[in-house]
Order: sequence, then structure tokens, then C-alpha cells
Amino acid sequence: MVTKILRCPTVISMSGRSKSSHYLDIKNGLFTRAVAIGGRAVGWPEHEVDAINRARIAGKSEAEIRELVTQLEADRQIAVKNGCPK
Repeated sequence: MVTKILRCPTVISMSGRSKSSHYLDIKNGLFTRAVAIGGRAVGWPEHEVDAINRARIAGKSEAEIRELVTQLEADRQIAVKNGCPK
């Protein structure tokens, strides 16, 4: 599986949210936390951004989106433990 890491401007463009709303979503558990990709650079796995956007388009509740975010971050940790980034 090919996974792209998207930088903040791309994520914001894809979600249609402002930068401050994006970081508020992270704080409120409505978006996954960023991954480090360099000394001062972070990004988000493209499949996570797509999954969250699909949930919003489908009209999922905030509780359902929080559950999705929790699962995406758990999947990320499992992939790291198994030595293969997801």
C-alpha cells in the first residue's frame, strides 16, 4: 500500500476548514494527530484524511468521528509495532 503524507496546507484544502479549526478538531479528537516527517515538519497520512472526510460527507456524528479517529490512531500504532507503516 502506498501512503502519502500530506502537509497542513493540503489537508486544510481537502477538508475545507481553516487552520485554526483544523487544530481545534485535533484537540477535540475530531482529527488524527500529525506525524513527524522531519525536524520541524509534520503531516497526516492521506488515508486518514480521506477516511475522516468520507465520514463527514456521510453525515457521521461527532461521536462517530471521534471513534473513527481513535481507531485510525490505534491502527497507526499497530502498524508501527509490526514494523510496517500503514
